[in-house]
Amino acid sequence: MKIIYCICSTYNPGGMERVLFNKVVYLVERKHWDIMVVTTDQKGRPSFYPFPADVRMVDLGINYVDDNDKSPLRKILGYLYRRHKHRKALTALLKREQADILVSLYPSESSFIPEIKDRSRKVLELHYCKFFRLQYGRKGLLGLIDKWRTKQDERIVRRFDRFVVLTEEDKGYWGNLPNMEVIPNAAKNPKDYCSNVSNHRAIAVGRLDYQKGFDRLILAWAMVKSKGMFDDWQLDIYGQGEWKDMLQRQINENGLNECIHINRPIEDIWHEYASSSVLIMSSHYEGFPMVMIEAMACGLPVVSFDFKCGPRDIIKHGENGMIVPDGDIAGLADAIMELMRDNVLRKQMSENARKVVDTYSEDIVMDKWVRLFTSLGIR
Repeated sequence: MKIIYCICSTYNPGGMERVLFNKVVYLVERKHWDIMVVTTDQKGRPSFYPFPADVRMVDLGINYVDDNDKSPLRKILGYLYRRHKHRKALTALLKREQADILVSLYPSESSFIPEIKDRSRKVLELHYCKFFRLQYGRKGLLGLIDKWRTKQDERIVRRFDRFVVLTEEDKGYWGNLPNMEVIPNAAKNPKDYCSNVSNHRAIAVGRLDYQKGFDRLILAWAMVKSKGMFDDWQLDIYGQGEWKDMLQRQINENGLNECIHINRPIEDIWHEYASSSVLIMSSHYEGFPMVMIEAMACGLPVVSFDFKCGPRDIIKHGENGMIVPDGDIAGLADAIMELMRDNVLRKQMSENARKVVDTYSEDIVMDKWVRLFTSLGIR
């Protein structure tokens, strides 16, 4: 079978990129399928994760990100021009390649892919929740566009042969769509790392931007430190992004330089999970938090805001982690401290957290994908 995946880029160490990498490796090594990854904004940079040599990597050179710093009007005009260029280039590639299946990871091509008349069946794979465009609360013209595009999403997803969301929670927001399926991400622990949750260290992982809400986490940690009872605990944040300097200033201003450290992303994050005792998630929104299930596979209990989407599907409150109302920073601090002070509870939650692989193992998840692809009637 020949499958083409479309994604913005693969040079970032993000969850979506890691999920794609894991799936591609499985399909190449276990199924021996022909896989191509098509990007729009790679700009010659190497992939963060080492895709197999047999996987063809093609960049269309559209570069949507070049318009990010422009005025709203120029941003809109630039987007329309690049979208036209993108459609033309992707159409030519698809007609040349004659793939069985095209999978869009919901970048800009999702609005026109169903109209491309090649032999491939079209699958849309959403790595965000339905309301992801509205989470930034933008005002003015861009805010109106966000609302309009959210309404358009409801029309777009119906046009695909299959529409895949990551959680039952998100499925409920979309309604009863006949082409929709729920396939979560897989919990991988490639070296069978396991934390004994004895180290006085918490960890958070993700891009340093608005979505991950690390500014909220820093405020919560400041509340923890103000109690004067947990001075030997450390918080390590792993990530990169445009908020790095701002977050570091916030750490400095709150006098937390000795206990909070921002670290560069690393490929072997599982070693860091195994060296920690709690994962904290302060996101505003997710599609399905890869970090959460990977950390739990290593035995980490999770303290998380109740953001859309993921925590309600994965965490059993009080058993393998704790869910706090979204935005309740004091509640987040209280939940963190409860796990810090109670060694027995932490160990019990750790044991339960590892059971996440019973639901989200790679074999279980990839079997769902293989059955979806084969069900499309590919010759």
